[in-house]
Amino acid sequence: MFRPPFLARVAAGAAVYALEETRRLPVAAVNFPITALSRVLQTTMHLQQFVTSLALKGDGVFERLGSAPAEQPEWATFDEDLEPALNGHTSRFDLFEAAEAPQTNGKVVPASLLLLETEDEVIEPAEEPATEEVVAPEVAIRYDYPAMTLAQLRARLRMLTVEELAQLLEFEQRTRARAPFVTMLTNRIATVQAQ
Repeated sequence: MFRPPFLARVAAGAAVYALEETRRLPVAAVNFPITALSRVLQTTMHLQQFVTSLALKGDGVFERLGSAPAEQPEWATFDEDLEPALNGHTSRFDLFEAAEAPQTNGKVVPASLLLLETEDEVIEPAEEPATEEVVAPEVAIRYDYPAMTLAQLRARLRMLTVEELAQLLEFEQRTRARAPFVTMLTNRIATVQAQ
């Protein structure tokens, strides 16, 4: 079979490509404004990120040269600025409570450790109840219930007996007491008992 020269094959390929692109022109014309706007926004965002990174590098240079670092407004607080809670918890709620706790000698002291005074009497804080170790029932161990998500629990509900459901409900209430889990287990127990 005769094979045409390379330039002839390139010309034929270019003609087919032009024909294909012409057929796609109506769709491309409709999508062009959206595509163009998307590219402009993307380019603008990359430019802003680049300019910001240059400004940060410039800040580093000026700090090394000895100028004072930029001051942070007093209303701007970040997680790193807050003191961690005394009891070792690191949730944002614990940090919020520690920030609002009374200050004594520059140290944050939980309100439960302070003596509350009124005009006539001194009120001692209530002692915290001792936390008892809760033993997981066999069904909780079998399905690794403590690590289970709500969707995983929902998938397993139909396989459990009323007794197992009651054990899981009691275990949940004595440990984490997550409202969605308690509700789902309670509803399933009621449904099975009604059948």
